[in-house]
Amino acid sequence: MPDTPTTPALLDAFHALLGPAGVLTGADMAPHLTDWRGLYRGRALAVLRPASTEQVAELVRLCAAAGVAMVPQGGNTSMVAGATPDESGGQVVISTARLNRIRDIDPIDMTMVCEAGVILKHAQDAAREAGCLFPLSLGAEGSCTLGGVLSTNAGGNTTVRYGNARELMLGLEAVLPDGSVWHGLRRLRKDNTGYALRHLLVGAEGTLGIITAAALRLFPLPREEAVALCAVADEEAALALFRRFRARDEGVVRAFEYISGAAMDLVLDHVPGAVLPLAARAGHYVLVDLASSRPGAGLRGLLESVLEEALAEGEVIDAALAESEAQRAAIWRLREEQPEGQRRAGASVKNDVSVPLSRVPEMIRRCRAALTALIPGSRPVPFGHIGDGNIHMNLAQPPDMDPAAFLARSEEIMACVNAVVRDLGGSFSAEHGIGRIKTGMMEDWRGGAELAAMRAIKRALDPLGLMNPGKVLP
Repeated sequence: MPDTPTTPALLDAFHALLGPAGVLTGADMAPHLTDWRGLYRGRALAVLRPASTEQVAELVRLCAAAGVAMVPQGGNTSMVAGATPDESGGQVVISTARLNRIRDIDPIDMTMVCEAGVILKHAQDAAREAGCLFPLSLGAEGSCTLGGVLSTNAGGNTTVRYGNARELMLGLEAVLPDGSVWHGLRRLRKDNTGYALRHLLVGAEGTLGIITAAALRLFPLPREEAVALCAVADEEAALALFRRFRARDEGVVRAFEYISGAAMDLVLDHVPGAVLPLAARAGHYVLVDLASSRPGAGLRGLLESVLEEALAEGEVIDAALAESEAQRAAIWRLREEQPEGQRRAGASVKNDVSVPLSRVPEMIRRCRAALTALIPGSRPVPFGHIGDGNIHMNLAQPPDMDPAAFLARSEEIMACVNAVVRDLGGSFSAEHGIGRIKTGMMEDWRGGAELAAMRAIKRALDPLGLMNPGKVLP
């Protein structure tokens, strides 16, 4: 903790505003000071846990007056250390965990208003209880919060059907860096009134303000679902299968996920209870998830028909169709445990990238060759959302290499992948954001007018630079 004349008075003000449950200091702060991947460990003056938008606003005013930087934090599941304080000990973490109310669900308007600290899975469950669907779905949904997924514009498994978090948001309530509250919780599909300020905050990773609540879009619950795990011939076959389903009925493809054979092997070999529902292991897999709210959509017949065509063409080698909810969950578990399988196998470097859909097979092949040439014996383990062009082009350490030595080459590994991605017209950050890890790439990838505009927006809204400094902008 920095020893400044303002520190005791500021801490007293925090305690007076939030009470004992709202201020964490000392050892109690530990879970909030380390990023999800364990790459960074920061220090903080305090972890503040406001329980209302008004308390957030007052905290921001207090910090702004004292010149204390603020790090907004939701479920702390960022893959790029976007919610971790620095090592100075002079910043405060503002946790939204106590902003956890679902304020309203309107099944006629098909909207839901939730506070920022609502866990994504709880929002999904509440929508379902009201006879609706909130479709955003990702591996961390049991712990990530809505404020965080909006601040990072999270994508996830259903982007191919419903879009990223941005497309599911209608309006926001937020506290701006000067402590003023922006009341933008409009539930309108059409609102053409000047600049769309809500879209500045979505994807800004807490650098322009703190989201405290959001109005979200809901959808009809599916009446039919069909899921299959397919072994496919290669990356081109995976993309060809997606095109077959899209040509037959694009509106029913809820998710379409690619898993390399090497990535699947890590899950099967290291995650207890993971079972492959196919006759043999393969070099490439695709998870197909179809859903429809139409009565009599005939998804099982559509799934079988398309797979029969693909089998005849040699694109699909084998397939297992889920016959129950338990089997559907078991198939999806093979996809969701990909990060855990890699973690258990040793150190790995994450590369969250995207390219135009038609270039995905080429990107995977070229990155695999470049990475194994860079570090012989390393294991490329790509997987991800092939239906929207987003692949996690991860690299697992060679089994006989020291993990620390491998991770020391992280920037070199990311640069290797990014060179291929850039050549194919892609992005070095598809859905994880920039956070702290990728700020150094922004000048090269988004320099010139684009980065200048971002900096101008930051200066206009946060002239003191106190809102999540060191993230997003270099």
